[in-house]
Amino acid sequence: MPQHSSMHFYLNWAKERIDEMDATLASLEAKAGQVQADSKVKAEQVIADLYKRRDEFEDIIKKHVEANEAAWARAKPNLDVRWTDFEALVKTYVDSFGKKLEEQQATFRDVAAAQLKAWREAAEKIHGAAAELAAGRRAGIDAAVKQMKADSSEAEARLKQVGADSWAAFSKALAESRAAFDRANQATWEALKRAAPPKT
Repeated sequence: MPQHSSMHFYLNWAKERIDEMDATLASLEAKAGQVQADSKVKAEQVIADLYKRRDEFEDIIKKHVEANEAAWARAKPNLDVRWTDFEALVKTYVDSFGKKLEEQQATFRDVAAAQLKAWREAAEKIHGAAAELAAGRRAGIDAAVKQMKADSSEAEARLKQVGADSWAAFSKALAESRAAFDRANQATWEALKRAAPPKT
């Protein structure tokens, strides 16, 4: 098993956030042309600020790719704050420039798709790491991966059922799905660590 497998929880967590940021930015940029002329400069500035925050978030991640678990644990609170700031700025954008429900729904769908893709990629990565273990050690991991896939399907169903009429409702659904992803991601990587042969 790769030496850095204990960092996969953090790497999956970070990748999921980056993917969401990218999906959000792509969606907002695609709709930026629809912003009224008198607000266009302000809207473009908010999008530029979002890009800056996304790039700062990614820079921190890049500095920690090869870090140990303790370094990730120290960096995560800073990343959490930056994530919250990004979300707050998205809300500001939506409140100021994304008034149409159709635009909000389209952005929600784009971000939800990014989340679900992250679920699938994480499950595949864990399944691949589990394949390296002896068959006798895999039972717990196989169960955890199966649970992660079930949780992913449940999250996908909930996200598809969101019949919201506000960005707050969309944000709440995305946050609940994100939290479920984090729990499932952590549980499966913990199962993988427990099943790994002891280091000699």
